[in-house]
Amino acid sequence: MNTVPLYAVTVLIWGTSWFAVRLQLGVVHPIVSVGYRFLIAAAVLFAWCALRGMTLRFRAREHAFLALQGILLFSLNHMAFYLSIGHLTSGLVAVAFSTIVLMNIGFGAVLLGTPVRARVVVSGVIGVVGLGFVFAREIEAFDIASAGTIGLGLALLATAIASLGNMAVVHNQRAGIPLLPGNAWSMAYGCAATFVAVLALGLPFDFDPSAAYVGSLAYLALIAGILAFSAYLTLIQRIGADRAAYTSVLFPIVALGVSTLFEGYTWTLSAGIGVGLILLGNVVALLPARTQRAAGAARAANQA
Repeated sequence: MNTVPLYAVTVLIWGTSWFAVRLQLGVVHPIVSVGYRFLIAAAVLFAWCALRGMTLRFRAREHAFLALQGILLFSLNHMAFYLSIGHLTSGLVAVAFSTIVLMNIGFGAVLLGTPVRARVVVSGVIGVVGLGFVFAREIEAFDIASAGTIGLGLALLATAIASLGNMAVVHNQRAGIPLLPGNAWSMAYGCAATFVAVLALGLPFDFDPSAAYVGSLAYLALIAGILAFSAYLTLIQRIGADRAAYTSVLFPIVALGVSTLFEGYTWTLSAGIGVGLILLGNVVALLPARTQRAAGAARAANQA
């Protein structure tokens, strides 16, 4: 699949997953729901890889990094993220999570020696500012002295953990670990880590048989978990973790579209300006470097 469809798939699926996560909250503790989600995803991926004859055997060192990827990306990140949604509006969580664009740039430079690309930094700043405009009303209503402070802290912690998980993904890709078998093991390790947390915290393994819970769980495990994560991790391989992370700025806009259709969200001038900034930042982030150089040469020729 080409880069643009991969990008679109990631944005559209994760943009609609916000609503699905909301449907998970209620009877079952959020951490238990995270464990269920990746238990299903890992089982399906293992079965798929076995049917396709893909290798599932890796060396001990490779398993160690797959476990690191799983614990960061498919366990701790989601546990903190699910808990934050219980304290914050989805808009504020979206703004917090969009900072992964800048975190990926920083962690990539420090941990992996990835060059810092100025245009990606600029695009990230534009995108985060744009998302701030979109959710201006929620930001203005936020009270630092309220319980929402815990939610904001959890959202930023989830973002930092997810970014570190992205660095583990880059390491594993550089090591030549194939995507789907690697994801199967990573999700299994993430599921195991989550259930260890469930046991340590003494949480009950409840289950909600309602259509809303089961349907949202299936969507999060199979569509958002397997399909969207596979698309996103492929994007990291093709365009880098810094540019791939810009999807985190775009998918809240899709979430707002869903909210407009089903929850009566009303648009404001501020939100419109914010969407414009996000789209501008997206163009800056994804514009091929050679196109930018050609544009710069053309400007220089016109000035001469």
